[in-house]
Amino acid sequence: MPYSRGANIVVVMKLLLGTLTILAFSSVAVLAQHEHGGGAPGGGGGGFHGPPGGGYIPSHGPAPHQNAPQPAPRGESHPNFRDQPGHPNSPHVDEHDNWVGHEGGNAHYHLDHPWAHGHFAGPIGPSHIYRLGGGGPSRFFFNGFYFGVAPYDFGYCAGWLWNSDDIIIYDDPDDPGWYLAYNPRLGTYVHVQYLG
Repeated sequence: MPYSRGANIVVVMKLLLGTLTILAFSSVAVLAQHEHGGGAPGGGGGGFHGPPGGGYIPSHGPAPHQNAPQPAPRGESHPNFRDQPGHPNSPHVDEHDNWVGHEGGNAHYHLDHPWAHGHFAGPIGPSHIYRLGGGGPSRFFFNGFYFGVAPYDFGYCAGWLWNSDDIIIYDDPDDPGWYLAYNPRLGTYVHVQYLG
């Protein structure tokens, strides 16, 4: 029985619709992997070589230090964190997941009442990327959670885009009451306190 011209159009349209559906789902998967840390450059660990930033996400937070708390020296300027050419003069994570500048026990991060606003209840670590929603260093937010940068670290986040940068929250193992907010665009991090 011969096919009519209308039947051929229906078959062609079904094939075209099926192909477009497959392409759409494939592109969503690729974009989701790129945006949320899948793959080597941004996925944490492996494959990263070069200056900090560029989307790289450390596979873990800093290891705890065994240092005794250090008093804050009077009149001290901020230390130089540029450990090699091309690296920023800010606390950052290098290509080996070393948290450059995280010494632990720094008196600048002492809080009389750690966790005064409670603990951050959201997930943390390299597989949880948050998009900043606004604010500034003293008070910023994402997903309904509010944080503030440690005043000592204000200068280290001068290049952050408070309404569009991605950040990853890590535990600070040495300074009670603080988390570390890492910016994968710049490769830098600052101490942040959960505000509620």
